[in-house]
Amino acid sequence: MFNYIIKRLIFLIPVVIIVAIVAFLITHVIPGDPVRVMLGNFASEDQVMQLKSQLGMNKPLHLQFMQWITRIVKGDFGKSLFLNIPVTEAILSRIEPTFILAIIGEILGIGIGVPMGVIAAVNHKSWIDQLSITVSLAGVSIPSFWLSLMLILVFGVKLRWFPVCGYEPLAKAGLGSIKYLILPGVTLGFMQSGLIARMTRSAMLDVLKQDYIRTARNKGLAERVVIARHAMKNALIPVVTVIGLNLAVLLGGTWIVETVFNIPGTGSLAINAIMKRDLPVIQGCMIFIAILYVLMNLFVDISYAFINPKVRYKNKGGGA
Repeated sequence: MFNYIIKRLIFLIPVVIIVAIVAFLITHVIPGDPVRVMLGNFASEDQVMQLKSQLGMNKPLHLQFMQWITRIVKGDFGKSLFLNIPVTEAILSRIEPTFILAIIGEILGIGIGVPMGVIAAVNHKSWIDQLSITVSLAGVSIPSFWLSLMLILVFGVKLRWFPVCGYEPLAKAGLGSIKYLILPGVTLGFMQSGLIARMTRSAMLDVLKQDYIRTARNKGLAERVVIARHAMKNALIPVVTVIGLNLAVLLGGTWIVETVFNIPGTGSLAINAIMKRDLPVIQGCMIFIAILYVLMNLFVDISYAFINPKVRYKNKGGGA
């Protein structure tokens, strides 16, 4: 397995390079001149050209790319045009609320989705199954901004149980910071639970049809033992895959939810960067999200061996 992990980490390098190329090209074809946005609509052409020269944006595109990719290889993602700080520092300064929010949302999603999917599969074609399908469909279908606004209206405005917006860092408020993330965490958790419940139900239904499940029941094992020891263990692999990919999405920045609740996370950082045409921050966020996806995929692959000991990793070809 060690060789497999090393190979996957090596494969991370070309993936990041490809994402870097795409990020550079996309940010140079989107409409809007970042220099004019910085200087305002009343800036003269001379002022625009002078700032472009200072930022190196007056050079041919291929020269800009070579200089930029050289910095990326060295770990230098440049400097934010508006925040006036390094891109790495800007992302790291915003990662705390996003990380905590992602963990809260994923824990709620797993805690609701997995039991709901298992119960639905065990009670297949019953009213419990139909109710589970309805709830999970609602979790997948309801727009996150609408659910966020409803939670704000009920629990923030009417009942005044939780703050409706903002965030205080852990260093300042301690565990009191969590109260700012309860409502957005519930929003994300409900959305995640719908997808996880549907995947768990589907995987469990496939496993419950297998011969070894019937054999276990014929041996006289209690139903809870059959479900917990035999069915769940073999149904977890596709569920863990979905959970891992969802967590990568959340860690990359819950853009809409962070915007609605005015949480200063990586999602709101990326949105502000796009609105202001802050190219270095946009590029840095894209590469950051790509790295999270690759690392989370690696973590999910490794977890397969712990979930099911029958999974073995080949030393040749890096496959599983």
